Amino acid sequence: MNIDIIEHEPPYRVGVIVGSLSRESINRRLASALVRLAPPEFEFFDIPFADLPLYNRDLDVDYPQVALDFKAAVASADAILFVTPEYNRSLPGALKNAIDWGSRPWGQNVWANKPTGVIGASGGSIGTAVGQQSLRATLSFLNVRQMTAPEAYIHYTPGLVDDDGNVTVASTEEFLRAYMTAFAEHILRVLTVIPRP
Repeated sequence: MNIDIIEHEPPYRVGVIVGSLSRESINRRLASALVRLAPPEFEFFDIPFADLPLYNRDLDVDYPQVALDFKAAVASADAILFVTPEYNRSLPGALKNAIDWGSRPWGQNVWANKPTGVIGASGGSIGTAVGQQSLRATLSFLNVRQMTAPEAYIHYTPGLVDDDGNVTVASTEEFLRAYMTAFAEHILRVLTVIPRP
């Protein structure tokens, strides 16, 4: 049996989902830094989810427009970059709710086969490691094509990212630049085997 492999050329349209709803989120700052450090193969856009109601299966028969718009934004992306804090050793509830909306109604999972990166920052020394594992478990069930390495658990210190999205610590800047380069390579590998419709 022959399998046709179709390459998907850049630029890649990458949807950014910041797991925190806070305007002052350090992960929002981290996301702005990642955009600045990314290779030129990327075109970024935000995918907000603050207006989504709590998921309720009763709404599947008349899906809210805000949820349809959210799913359309995810579907339009070549890849997704999650930049998220850790809440109580897990992913934030609002982010889990958004992921649930994207996976429903049953059989209409917008996350399936989507190339995805997961990264996060916290003030603690483990830098969202446990929260990311919780998020990754959910994404695995949804058949997301995750970049598993390099892992990126950022210990955020005051001033690490300035108001313009510049990383002020050279070693962290180098690491984040390498992470985004690896993410571009991951996207190409996934889209070569599983091309976008």
